[in-house]
Amino acid sequence: MKELTQIAFGGGCHWCTEAVFQSLIGVSKVEQGFVASIDENSGFSEAVIVHFDAAKISLAVLIEIHLHTHKSTINHSMRAKYRSAVYAFSEAQRHVVKSQLELLQFQFKEKLVTQVLPFERFKASREQIQNYYYSNTTKPFCERFITPKLKMLMSKYSKYANHNKLKHLKNEQQETNYSKYQGS
Repeated sequence: MKELTQIAFGGGCHWCTEAVFQSLIGVSKVEQGFVASIDENSGFSEAVIVHFDAAKISLAVLIEIHLHTHKSTINHSMRAKYRSAVYAFSEAQRHVVKSQLELLQFQFKEKLVTQVLPFERFKASREQIQNYYYSNTTKPFCERFITPKLKMLMSKYSKYANHNKLKHLKNEQQETNYSKYQGS
């Protein structure tokens, strides 16, 4: 029996983050909602818990994808609501995540603002807005903010993208400037 691992990610809108991770091979479940950590980060911030099979997709790849699908180098005014973070479920996992962030810094011109925080609490989103993208692919928000991220995922991380789930995007002729729509 395969052993699933979990990690939590926060960065941009949880609808966007949920769709990105739902679109990956090896991810069995994505819980959309709000995560709280400790101390000054004890307030809830939009995030997802990702359950994955490390034999199919590594934590390192998940972290890299996370950093490239939200504004991980910008400390904007909405960071309390959209905390750029990886929430670790253990001290050992926290060390792995910190090492990965250091290794991946070279891929970015600016310094990463993504924090490595201990996972403390989770509060799920209302059921009506869970699985938001895959229930609303043609809504303007999805087309403007989420679809470009998924197109980038198919292009840059094709090996890990679930092409079956993303087949609705393959027929689109429109080219999208991904960096313009990177989101929050």
